[in-house]
Amino acid sequence: MSAALNAQYLTLDGSLAFVEIWGAGQPVFCVHTAGQSGVQYREAAAGLARLGYRVIVPDLPGHGRSEPRHGGPVTDLGDYAAWCVQLIEALELVQPVIVGCSIGGKIALDIAARMGNRIHSVIAMAANAEAGHANVAGLRRELEDISAPSRSDRTYYGTRAVVGRAVAEDRRELIARMHCREDPQVSISDLLAWGRHDIFESLRTITAPARLVAGSDDLWINAESVERAAAEIPGAQYTHLDGIGHYPMEEMADFAEHVDRWVRDADRPRTGSRTALAGAALNGSR
Repeated sequence: MSAALNAQYLTLDGSLAFVEIWGAGQPVFCVHTAGQSGVQYREAAAGLARLGYRVIVPDLPGHGRSEPRHGGPVTDLGDYAAWCVQLIEALELVQPVIVGCSIGGKIALDIAARMGNRIHSVIAMAANAEAGHANVAGLRRELEDISAPSRSDRTYYGTRAVVGRAVAEDRRELIARMHCREDPQVSISDLLAWGRHDIFESLRTITAPARLVAGSDDLWINAESVERAAAEIPGAQYTHLDGIGHYPMEEMADFAEHVDRWVRDADRPRTGSRTALAGAALNGSR
């Protein structure tokens, strides 16, 4: 059974923002990774829509089909978070679930801190809350084409390297090839923003149910730092995914079912203490 998809442009801060909306029901707002676009959620969004959710998937400013913001690429994830809050309000979403991965995970936590009880819950994947360990000077050099002649190759091989071992080869190849469509100026600016963004002190202000997720095969994130962030959020849960890397929504064939369980779990009474959950055992079939 196919899922209904609608798409629209909205004007935010004088620029056009592109948004996909799948299905109907409980709103789930999905934020993509650095340099990428909402296409990363194409299968997950369809799966969630079939499970009875209304899935909202924007392209961040300057990504995919959204126009860039005035002043050039964004280098502050807080600007993206504020833009997402504007979009949520413009679409009049009531109690949305916020889902994000990598920079999207950090943005999701930032949104949760800003919106408080106006959201249902937050699921932040492959993201901690502290400033990253990016080589800022090196990334700035890569903004010059002459210093990065193999950028697309590094995107391809770098993506393949952080896809989990449970993912079949044809799926790994597809993910890497899809990621090569990014704009280097935008993706490097996103990584600069990642390296600077620190909302660790704001975690205790998050009042919505929170789940932080890390993959065992994610070479770009220290799972301990994700678990440490979860421990700072009252009642938050931490989930470790065995055999999964940096992109759970692209790597996991049953990602929609996982999100459905996590959303249902968020509806249960919380004890006020973090619960570390055992990782899901994945068989790698895709």
